[in-house]
Amino acid sequence: MKTAIASRSRSEKESIRIASGQGYWGDLPQAPYWQVSKGPIDYLVMDYLAEVTMSILQKQKSRDPKLGYAKDLLPVMEQILPFVIDRDIKVVTNGGGVNPQACRDAIFDIARKAGLSRLKIGVVFGDDIFGRVDELLNKGATLKNMDSGEELTKIRDRLQSANVYFGAFPIAEALNDGAQIVLTGRATDTGLTLAPMIYEFGWGENDYDKLAAGIVAGHILECGGQSSGGNFLKDWKNVPDLANIGFPIAEAHPDGTVFITKHDGTGGLVSVDTIKEQLLYEIGDPTEYITPEVIADFTSIRLDQDGTDRVKVYDIKGKPPTESFKVSMAYSDGYYAIGTLTYGWPDALEKAQVADRIMRQRLEDLGYHYDEFHTEFLGYNSCHGPLSPKPSELNEVVLRVAVRGKDREAIDAFGRQLVPLVLTGPPTVTGFGGGRPKPQDVVAYWPSLIPKSLVRPTVEVSEI
Repeated sequence: MKTAIASRSRSEKESIRIASGQGYWGDLPQAPYWQVSKGPIDYLVMDYLAEVTMSILQKQKSRDPKLGYAKDLLPVMEQILPFVIDRDIKVVTNGGGVNPQACRDAIFDIARKAGLSRLKIGVVFGDDIFGRVDELLNKGATLKNMDSGEELTKIRDRLQSANVYFGAFPIAEALNDGAQIVLTGRATDTGLTLAPMIYEFGWGENDYDKLAAGIVAGHILECGGQSSGGNFLKDWKNVPDLANIGFPIAEAHPDGTVFITKHDGTGGLVSVDTIKEQLLYEIGDPTEYITPEVIADFTSIRLDQDGTDRVKVYDIKGKPPTESFKVSMAYSDGYYAIGTLTYGWPDALEKAQVADRIMRQRLEDLGYHYDEFHTEFLGYNSCHGPLSPKPSELNEVVLRVAVRGKDREAIDAFGRQLVPLVLTGPPTVTGFGGGRPKPQDVVAYWPSLIPKSLVRPTVEVSEI
């Protein structure tokens, strides 16, 4: 991998505007269109992947070799492609899933049907090591569970997916090769935002403070509207016009200074407080936020309000990265089912508690056993558990029960025993219109590490 990416045409820019368009698969579908149409941006970055998502995509690809990517990306691209081409906006997304080449071909089809031309798409792959696990084990990878220390042999026969978290430099390489759209597999969320900075400003692998600044900007953008007023705890009642929330935009500068803002005239809020809340998302040791490119020190971050809906982020420190990539693996771990019933006034909570006891007794009498049997009383203790108050009366309570285990028949039996409570348990029950719950596959997470020397990304750029 190159130690620096020499920008072809934009290195003279004083700043670039990188807009967040999706925080996860299922995020607000209008957001990408708003970002490309409501104001100036240079880049649109969209995050679609979560850990368990990879196994779902792997199953799809196994059934159809043309699938395995985030299909929701296609209607988004159909809507925004004219803006992308007319306004010379570059798009970076990990929506390629486990099949970025097929995703590329599908987007090319959309472009052809729209009569669009001059489109270059880059793909970054090599992260999908599902078919190479045994080979890599023979080459010295252990792929132990980094949380428990357990050996992979414990779940090897149940493995469903295995993907390496690549970083920003392969994406920057695709941009440097002329790609207007870059599709990746399991890249880091933060790398999607850092890559344009590497490409535009020529940052090298040893520019640790600058790389750390890009990582922090990526962390702020990765959850979409969560840093621009959505899911905001401190003063959520006064966040304006959440129905038309403006997703965040990072205005990045060559020295690593970043300003977080949003398009004028959009709803939401960008403040020091909204950014602080997002910075705390999924943080372990704040002095060591580890990515493939750099280890960022989140305790060094400085934030200043720099006007309405504009926050300056600066003075971030970084240090050399580790010698390993993180690997996200998923495996089959039995079955689960979740069911609900709603009990009304009077004595709503007591009725729900009695119904729970009745169902548990019936299942025990039938000889069924479960790895987990979890009950919540929504409206009473589902949020705060044992710290919940004990009200003398509740208007309604939702009994929510979840079971998990290796025996599919036992899980199915739970559904067969839940619904009969309607006529064989306490009175005033409703909320059972969806029928009895069915067994669902449990997909468990196996985090691991692999030496960087054993895997390499591949970058391809194609055009129509």
